[in-house]
Amino acid sequence: MPVNIISGNGCLENNKSVFLSLGKTCLIVCGHSSAKKSGALGDVKKILDELNIKYTVFDKITENPLTATCCEGGKTAREIGADFVIGIGGGSPLDASKAVCVYAANEHITDDGIYTEKIIREPLPLVVIGTTAGTGSEVSGVSVLTRKDGRKQSVSGPNYYAKYAFADPKYTYTVPRSVTVSTALDALAHAAESMFSPRSDFLSSRFSLMAAENIFPILKKFEDEGYMPSNHERDILYYSSLYAGFALNKGGTGFPHGMGYALTEDHAIPHGTACAVFLPAFMEEAEKADPEGCKEFFAACKTDKWHFCDLIRKFSNLNIVISEEKISEYECRWETLKNFKNSPTSFDNHGAARLMRTLFLEDR
Repeated sequence: MPVNIISGNGCLENNKSVFLSLGKTCLIVCGHSSAKKSGALGDVKKILDELNIKYTVFDKITENPLTATCCEGGKTAREIGADFVIGIGGGSPLDASKAVCVYAANEHITDDGIYTEKIIREPLPLVVIGTTAGTGSEVSGVSVLTRKDGRKQSVSGPNYYAKYAFADPKYTYTVPRSVTVSTALDALAHAAESMFSPRSDFLSSRFSLMAAENIFPILKKFEDEGYMPSNHERDILYYSSLYAGFALNKGGTGFPHGMGYALTEDHAIPHGTACAVFLPAFMEEAEKADPEGCKEFFAACKTDKWHFCDLIRKFSNLNIVISEEKISEYECRWETLKNFKNSPTSFDNHGAARLMRTLFLEDR
């Protein structure tokens, strides 16, 4: 995991000399509002002004970022002669900023070409500043984008790591309750899916357990509809999302993430919630393959399988209906889904279709 992580309260201001080592001009990639509301964009602009580093703000990133928008960001970076890129936000802006760095340095790659074209020149250096406690994009070599046809698909590898990550949880303090829950579910799914991946090892599983140990007890408090986490609890959630990101680097994700994309694409379900829908079924499969590992995971959460799955279902109970025709379409689409092979059992596209029918079929 090659990212240089600089963490703690005030870490941006206390380590601003990092930016001087990267160049004299940069592109700031972010969404329309979260970077401003969190205070991160204001802090970055103030520091860049102090250091006489020129910058342009590219704030066109939406949830589930489009390859076309990221390509436009890369073009903008070339036009201003950017030496580096700063990504500010949750998973979408951070993932987008990784793609922008690739597009900026490789003019021959446009839009969906990022999935097929060879990266010839090294991407621009990237600095990321997270504002949500969920994706762990700060420390992962993955960028999840949305193709022109509306389907989400990831790109990954050495070219998709940031050079520096400023990890200051204070930028998560303004996140609304609903987003806090969804991002916590995403981080918990990362911890579980990566732990029971065939690629997991002892060290990565320790990070999974640390993340689960911290996230689940706080997530449980959200059963109280009036609950909002303290700043200290938000600190815990944020750092735990990075622990889960470390585990994700080794283990990757299983079928909840692969199947969850469909719910986000077709029903606008937030990413973390969409993945959590399938997490109870994943844990059932995990228990078949690794009962001792499951005992360890649930013990870390200070619960058992029944209570774990019950809580996840409460937060991911969706009032949507999916037709048999659409489920059959998913079944064909998922025939080559890599996430199934990265799951603990031989769960496949046929099993996924049966699960979708159980959960969402219109005549069930």
